[in-house]
Amino acid sequence: MKKNKIFVACDSTNISKIQKIIKETSNTELEIGYKFGLEFLNSKNGRNFISKLKKKIIFADLKIHDIPNTCVSTIKAIKDLKVNYLTMHISSGLNALKAVKKVSGKIKLVGVTILTSLDNKILKEIGFNKDVKKIVYNQAKLAAKAKLDAIVCSAQEVNIVKKVFKKEIITPGIRFDSKTNDQKRTLTPKQAYKNGSDWLVIGRPIIKGNINANIRKLIDHLSQ
Repeated sequence: MKKNKIFVACDSTNISKIQKIIKETSNTELEIGYKFGLEFLNSKNGRNFISKLKKKIIFADLKIHDIPNTCVSTIKAIKDLKVNYLTMHISSGLNALKAVKKVSGKIKLVGVTILTSLDNKILKEIGFNKDVKKIVYNQAKLAAKAKLDAIVCSAQEVNIVKKVFKKEIITPGIRFDSKTNDQKRTLTPKQAYKNGSDWLVIGRPIIKGNINANIRKLIDHLSQ
């Protein structure tokens, strides 16, 4: 039977806590990967820790967003870590996306659409005059054109993305209940998979409190 895929967001700089997260999320019923963001990758011991991780699916959530040359240099600088997935903002533009894809090698390049912490009101404040769904649709077309390996989008927009992008879809903003924290566009794990997500990114609902119990809760939620 095909396993549900989860990226556990390791949002901490505490190595002991990260080790605990990895140990306690390990199970045979889910396929687990580990997402490390800017917080951990920029911490004193973060890079060294990741370089020593063996037989784990590593998601480097760098969210690269810069001119093509800088984006390419960043990819080259992280290649020694042998990460499996790496994020880059689609809004960096088609030239930057194509340039990075050309040098990414075995790293799966993941295009980031509009962050799940943003909604139409915030986008309007920034200066966007299009609805979030229209922007995400345009970004998905760019990702397909650049031949990216995956896309990060809200689970609410998976059906829109799937119209033009046929590879892996990774969805953050996953919550078991109405506690959205700093996320705006959220869904439950079951809803997200139903919409067509390949991977879910889950942080606080798993790593806060009793990790073993939270993993069990997730497995039970998905089996209902």
